[in-house]
Amino acid sequence: MTDLSTHSLDDLTLDEAARPLAPKVPAATDMHRRQGRQLAAIHRHYLMEMAQIGAVLARIEAGDTPPKDLKRIVLSSDMAENFRAFGSLCGRECQVLKFHHDIEGSDMFPRIKAAGGGVFQEIIAKLLSEHEVVHELIIRLDRAADALIAEPSEDNFARASDTYRKLEEVVRSHFGYEETELAEAIGFYLGGI
Repeated sequence: MTDLSTHSLDDLTLDEAARPLAPKVPAATDMHRRQGRQLAAIHRHYLMEMAQIGAVLARIEAGDTPPKDLKRIVLSSDMAENFRAFGSLCGRECQVLKFHHDIEGSDMFPRIKAAGGGVFQEIIAKLLSEHEVVHELIIRLDRAADALIAEPSEDNFARASDTYRKLEEVVRSHFGYEETELAEAIGFYLGGI
């Protein structure tokens, strides 16, 4: 695991140009591809959680919502709890959501790598490194929300807002890559999610 805590917000990127492309799975059928796209439905749930955080940020910016509401929503969002599980920071509330992360990092990715004869190794390594960036951004958003609650200043709001927007950008990109490159493999090798 890479220590990203010293990187600036601007430096927390996914290096999209370095993303390897998945090989085609010649025997995959349309049914396999549909099964593989089940991951996108799960991701949509997390993106809806992120949209709630964005809506709260917009209300704070407009002066309609107290900053303490951001912390409550950040801490209760499924997506935040899910990725906290990745870094062993999640409490009791995220045990069910921890399953999603565990299935990717501990089960789904290794099974795809093994079943594909290792041809997906580079893609899985890239996805896991992207999980680290997402995890760091969630930690930073949590801290920014704490600072905003403690001192509801324009600077603290800007930090929370900037961190959220960076997280949203990174997560959307990561989800798109994961869904695109693993759809055939998830359906063919795992029979869907």
